[in-house]
Amino acid sequence: MSDWDSYPPYVSVAEKKQKAAKKLKQLQKKMPDIKPISLTGTVLAQTWWGKSWNRNLERYADYSNRIGRGRSYVRHGAVLDLQIAEGVVTALIQGSASKPYQARIRIKPIGASQWSAMKKQCEGQLKSLHDLLIGKFSKDLSDVFLAERSGLFPTPQEISFDCNCPDWASMCKHVAAALYGIGARLDEAPSLFFTLRGVRIDDLVTETIQGATAELLSKAAQKSARTVDDADLSSLFGIDLDTPPVFAGKKEKQIVAKAIPTPHKIDIPAPRQVTKGKPLTINQEKFVKKIIKLSERQVKTARLPIPGKSISTQGKKTNMLPIEQVEALITRSENGMNATTLAEKTGITKVKIYALVHRLKQQGKIETKIHGIYVKRK
Repeated sequence: MSDWDSYPPYVSVAEKKQKAAKKLKQLQKKMPDIKPISLTGTVLAQTWWGKSWNRNLERYADYSNRIGRGRSYVRHGAVLDLQIAEGVVTALIQGSASKPYQARIRIKPIGASQWSAMKKQCEGQLKSLHDLLIGKFSKDLSDVFLAERSGLFPTPQEISFDCNCPDWASMCKHVAAALYGIGARLDEAPSLFFTLRGVRIDDLVTETIQGATAELLSKAAQKSARTVDDADLSSLFGIDLDTPPVFAGKKEKQIVAKAIPTPHKIDIPAPRQVTKGKPLTINQEKFVKKIIKLSERQVKTARLPIPGKSISTQGKKTNMLPIEQVEALITRSENGMNATTLAEKTGITKVKIYALVHRLKQQGKIETKIHGIYVKRK
């Protein structure tokens, strides 16, 4: 027998696709939660997050010569299942054997100092969570995200992997296929990128809007013959201000903003009377002009109770403020509640739920039972 006889027989792309499709159909009967990678055409990724993931892998010399082995596997549907969780990706890849191979990729989370620096760089750059997820941001911010070793994307040193195939290569084609599969999956659900890297996507948008709000209010703090209090602004904008900020004495003339931002709105804080000193005097016309620039839509869509009117919570009417609704739901629950359930029951966005929960913790009214579950403080 010649050496040529030891090579495996040639298998066409059509046959590979057919084999993968047949195996996927079998697995779907046993594993209803299976999540295959299915491409539209031959392009591996189409969105900013998917393309950037692939670009990051391909720019490192450690991977550039090896990762290409997985492209054809992704294109003919061999990635039968790919699951993304915090710090880990598991995948089933159909190879030459009858049973699919199991690949596991581990990725280290973004460090605390690196994440803090990233949030600072994003301040004032992002308008909403939606813009972030669809990759609608400036090239400067894109460069920040893609910066080698200091950006959002992992380096080869932060990635480890293994596969149960017999391939001796340090990166087999099944692992390479799974790595490209991550890029395709990010096309469908870009928020999974932040899950994988062990950080909260809300942090970037929250920090951005908080910074913009604080800057707006600090510029509005000026001397004036007139004052603006809670009642004035509530009447002016037709909304009930949640928790107005406490400001320093007459000499300092500072506003400590405690706005609760979300990707789609900014609650408008206003100065209020305190025990010592007089209300902070500001130029009402300039203050209002700057607030209106936030857009009428943001004010109208603010999920805050209107004075004299009730808001809906799961079909029921209530005059409670958002923070009161969250506190009531948590304290009345025997086993506690998470942010998702609170958002569903109140109609309040999850970003604001997190802010309200944080405030209730500071007030000593609730505590975290286990990760993500909030209960009444004992």
